Amino acid sequence: MSQFKFSVGPWNIHEGADVFGGPVRPTVAFAQKLEQFKKIGFSAIQFHDDDVVPEIDTKSASQIMAEARAMKKLLDDHGLKAEFVAPRLWEAPETIDGAFTSNNAAHREYAMTRTLRSVDLCREIGCDLLGFWYAREGTLCFESKDPVTGVQRLLEGINRVLDYDAAIRIFIEPKPNEPIDRSFAPTMGHAMALATASNDPARVGGLVESAHAVLAGLDPAGEMAFALAIGKLFGVHLNDQNGMKYDQDKAFGAENLRQAFNQIRVLVDHGFGKNGEYVGLDVKAMRTQSAEQCYRHLANSIRVVELMEAKVAAMDRTKCDALIAARDYEALELSIMELLLGA
Repeated sequence: MSQFKFSVGPWNIHEGADVFGGPVRPTVAFAQKLEQFKKIGFSAIQFHDDDVVPEIDTKSASQIMAEARAMKKLLDDHGLKAEFVAPRLWEAPETIDGAFTSNNAAHREYAMTRTLRSVDLCREIGCDLLGFWYAREGTLCFESKDPVTGVQRLLEGINRVLDYDAAIRIFIEPKPNEPIDRSFAPTMGHAMALATASNDPARVGGLVESAHAVLAGLDPAGEMAFALAIGKLFGVHLNDQNGMKYDQDKAFGAENLRQAFNQIRVLVDHGFGKNGEYVGLDVKAMRTQSAEQCYRHLANSIRVVELMEAKVAAMDRTKCDALIAARDYEALELSIMELLLGA
């Protein structure tokens, strides 16, 4: 049994389409997803704004709030909470060339309007956390945007949210590339700098996704530790990644067990979750999975977290401390490998 509370997004159960092929599984109804999520062991749901209210751009403010209240009731009926709402600022025609960093002032205002509407959704569905994945906030062609102005526009967007709602908190989920070439906020260090420069740094933090850190050539545990050290790790999305290529969202621990172990060790050792934070998953089922097995990757990921928690608990801390004091890091490394391999 894990010490953590887990969250998941509805997009983690999908039809299996990718850029090279169409759907291979039927669509699963949202209510059915919630039922299965609860059975697997999740406590909260991650939302984009249009997960709460589909086709949100076509609806009036009153319609949006009514559908948000209906979503809150659906969550309550399943014994689930909302973890966050993130405005989907990368699919609309207005966000082809970025949202807050678009060169078009009207498009930047569209992004801001949609973001503030997401803050309203947070209130309605019972959470205080707004998420920013800066998907297109960067460049496809470096000379197409002034990078200094771009960062200033990201900060302006953060500050407008903070000014709009005195209770809302914001996390920034960094990623170095994809779908753009160069992100203006590619790592946790960039996210922390934006938080510090904001009008209310205490309400701005970061969310580390394992695969995004690997894509930046960094260790996810190190990125988590950096944010934890300054009290700004507002969330994590555990998954795995086979090298620096496209974002794979593989099941947690599927590629690098030692890296997975150190992520859980950092979270356990530094009390992540004690302030109500969730351990989130962002993992995709393999395209080959049948409809009947389309939840397996979620259950597998939670199981690996639990196994790694057990490994963290089984560490011989006295032995490790002695090896560290002696600077015998070769022996320390072997002791960790023996722990992970059950030797």
